[in-house]
Amino acid sequence: MSGIIAMISTDFIINRIFTFRNTQVMIDRDLAELYQVLVKRLNEQVKRNEERFPESFRFQLTEKEKNELVANCDRFQSLKYSSV
Repeated sequence: MSGIIAMISTDFIINRIFTFRNTQVMIDRDLAELYQVLVKRLNEQVKRNEERFPESFRFQLTEKEKNELVANCDRFQSLKYSSV
């Protein structure tokens, strides 16, 4: 898998980093795309292995932050009606 990640451009990753509450974060669907797994599976693994994922890794957007993300990034339109 590391070979796949090595081929991804720096711009691809940089364009998927957002800043909320003075913290740089990546949205779960972008991480799942990066690691080529389903979003559902990524989130399941985080929940099942909380000791392996530090609190800072498990950043949860507020409703206001989610709405800001949707308003600023067309590719997140599908989040508009999803629960946080």
